[in-house]
Amino acid sequence: MTSAKLGAGLSALALLAALPAAAEIRIGASLAVTGPAAFLGDPEAKTLEMLVEAVNAEGGVNGEPLKLVLYDDGGDPNKARTFATRLIEEDEVVAVIGGTSTGATMAMSPLFGEYEIPFISLAGAVVIIDPVQDYVFKTPHTDRMACEKIFADITGRGLTKVGMISGTGGFGKSMREQCLDVAEASGVEIVADETYGPNDADMTPQLTNIANTAGVEAVVNPGFGQGPAVVTRNFAQLGLELPFYQSHGVASDSFIELAGPAAEGVRLPATPLLIPGQLADDDPQKQPVTDYIAAYEAKYGDTPSTFGGYAYDAFNIVIAAIESAGADDPAAIRDAIEATSGYAGVTGVYSFSPEDHLGLDLTAFRMLEIRDGGWAPVE
Repeated sequence: MTSAKLGAGLSALALLAALPAAAEIRIGASLAVTGPAAFLGDPEAKTLEMLVEAVNAEGGVNGEPLKLVLYDDGGDPNKARTFATRLIEEDEVVAVIGGTSTGATMAMSPLFGEYEIPFISLAGAVVIIDPVQDYVFKTPHTDRMACEKIFADITGRGLTKVGMISGTGGFGKSMREQCLDVAEASGVEIVADETYGPNDADMTPQLTNIANTAGVEAVVNPGFGQGPAVVTRNFAQLGLELPFYQSHGVASDSFIELAGPAAEGVRLPATPLLIPGQLADDDPQKQPVTDYIAAYEAKYGDTPSTFGGYAYDAFNIVIAAIESAGADDPAAIRDAIEATSGYAGVTGVYSFSPEDHLGLDLTAFRMLEIRDGGWAPVE
């Protein structure tokens, strides 16, 4: 190559380097893709990746392509906070979806108010949105709502005396506190109160204490991860015949697989994603549920979980807000998220407000029972 041609080539490269990068809208995510909570975070990550691909195939948002910047925090709160800082300061995202666990969410959430970046959590504890923080929202039902739904079912069966066995992780601890708080108003008396650690492999001592408590009529297990499956197996091994309730923190086929036959008869509040074929045609959630299942199965050859559904709803709420705002300004996106009204997702029908950054009521919960290794609505 002659020096003249080389000089011309270098000039062209310099000109290209000087051009601004192609415009793109960056959405951030920090999820427990691996680690103990991977059965929650992995379908969340897959759902976000699937949706970004689908949106870009349709031309992006407001004519601009989406880019998902995804980090795997493994459910570690310290890693989650580090990744949230990186998403904000280095990756310059306009919104963040994540916080597979309550612990990771609570570690990250103060940053979003500080930097004024909208954040939608995928974790369950009510403390995430109560009190309301301007830039923090969530899509899963709260642990407090789960307590109210469970206790309503228990009292509906004519029972009032309950034993609890709760995980000591972020979600289990929070739900235990919420259940203790709402018990009296629900007409429920907590007659036994046991706990277990995240690495405990045998909960028969705690369950034996509950079984030996005078008057106990039902057992409730606030928790998520693998702990509730261990509790369920131990419950069956002890031959306990009391009504047994889990939380929406284990509302997936993975729980049935982990617990095995011991899961038979367990009740828990969950989303209609678990019972698509049993939804009425006029149910506002039937179409989003069937659409999500069809897309996920086509992409991954597997059935999506309720946890992936939380990500599905969070993503669609963020995208609708960006479209509504007409810009990628985080403050405008936050305002548009808060103005969301009547959005029918797979988890429920959302209507946010300045006073409510969850936007769901108890009608979004369906009480389900595990029957013949599958899910059935409790009539």
